[in-house]
Amino acid sequence: MRVVIDACVLYPTVMREVVVGVAEAGLFEARWSARLLEEWARAAAKLGPQGEAQARGEIALLQARFPAAAIPVSPGLEQRLWLPDPADIHVLAAAIAGSADLILTNNAKDFPRNILEEEGLDRRDPDEFLLALWQDHPDIVRGVAEAVLAEARRLSGEDFTLRGLMKKARLPRLGKAMTRDDPRD
Repeated sequence: MRVVIDACVLYPTVMREVVVGVAEAGLFEARWSARLLEEWARAAAKLGPQGEAQARGEIALLQARFPAAAIPVSPGLEQRLWLPDPADIHVLAAAIAGSADLILTNNAKDFPRNILEEEGLDRRDPDEFLLALWQDHPDIVRGVAEAVLAEARRLSGEDFTLRGLMKKARLPRLGKAMTRDDPRD
């Protein structure tokens, strides 16, 4: 399954690391365009020059981890498309150009299902998507989430629980499902 990851999913660190971690584990093929990566860098720039520099470093590392994920998009493709928010047409164009199966986004209203269906696409929010992957591959998804948790603890010095970190990362259903029977969380 090929998945175009929207900038709103790439930008938050924990969400991105869980999503790309399960892609790296082979549960789906990650796709994005140069413009999606640039949106991430511009969003991080709102935190100041250091935020943008850090984002650009993370983008370079991500590109090295996933060299086949970049999708070139022709301007002609974008011109024939329509979405409620014209600023998101490039995401749909990347999904079409990359022969994606779905768009992973938190912006459901900007990607109406009827328009996506015309292009043979679906959309999912990250929590729903990761929960479905966890249901099919619980050990892989939990392993990725625990690695992200360990890194978050190391970098922040905070003693996050898995459920707490997933909730903070806007992945509450995944966190709840993974920790339902675990007394540590």
